[in-house]
Amino acid sequence: MATPAPYRASEERYANLPSFYNRCGRSGILLPKISLGFWHNFGDDAPFERSRAITRHAFDNGITHFDFANNYGVPFGSAERTFGRLMDEDFRPYRDELFISTKAGYDMWPGVYGEWGSRKYLMASLDQSLSRMHLDYVDLFYSHRFDPNTPVEETLQALVDIVRQGKALYVGISNWPLEPLRRAVPYLREHDVPLLIYQGKLNLLNREPIETGILDFCREQGIGFIAYSPLAQGLLTDRYLDGIPSDSRMAKEHFLRSERRTPELLDYLRQLQDEAQTSGRTIAQQALRWVLEQAGVTSVLVGASSVQQLTDNLHAVI
Repeated sequence: MATPAPYRASEERYANLPSFYNRCGRSGILLPKISLGFWHNFGDDAPFERSRAITRHAFDNGITHFDFANNYGVPFGSAERTFGRLMDEDFRPYRDELFISTKAGYDMWPGVYGEWGSRKYLMASLDQSLSRMHLDYVDLFYSHRFDPNTPVEETLQALVDIVRQGKALYVGISNWPLEPLRRAVPYLREHDVPLLIYQGKLNLLNREPIETGILDFCREQGIGFIAYSPLAQGLLTDRYLDGIPSDSRMAKEHFLRSERRTPELLDYLRQLQDEAQTSGRTIAQQALRWVLEQAGVTSVLVGASSVQQLTDNLHAVI
């Protein structure tokens, strides 16, 4: 069997610069409006060549930001391992064009040090992530959730020291409530590691960052905001209008339960579909555009189970 040709990124990957990129708060970082999330579809349960095709297609179309967490993939850590192979085989020559993030906070390994926000867990987790991804550093490291039982200063000082050790260039916070976020921002600034970005769930069905004031606070403070689950794990698409496909997340009854497919939701989706079609868009494209139109939003994180699905999402902004 012939050895496949080495990957060469498209020379047109920045054809949509600068319209495809937003400044991240008041920092020097530009992020693509569409970023690629590796939560699903990139673990050991997914075909490697499909993961490779999606990741190549993303970069070839200007998506420079790849987002991970320590426990992404089945089993935990496998999405980062997949990327480690991609890094070695495809993306090493392009490392300085990529903005790679990972996180720690949720359950990762057994015992009392395998989750939450202690210094021990955060630092150990990042070392493991770097090993899996075959990287010397990540561009961004997040505290993935607020830990009410660890002093907030311990979590924040671990983030500061991770940057000082050269293991991350920037720090982020994900899923923290507003009040501890208010405490975090001045602490990090006073220690010369300002908060780059907040990651939160935001979509047409879940507007919590708007309703709680988090999005306004980030905008006022010059902090970027990146939205995950902008399509509500597939609910904000036409995928479930006529039933539950056997290969869908809802059919697996894991992250997306079938009871969420209510008559009220279907009515809303049909209304959204009518509105989208008047603009020549799909439900998903309409939903992505809505998130990006919210003042203060820098980027949206999309997952993809195929190149075509990613292409369709890109059409929301290109």
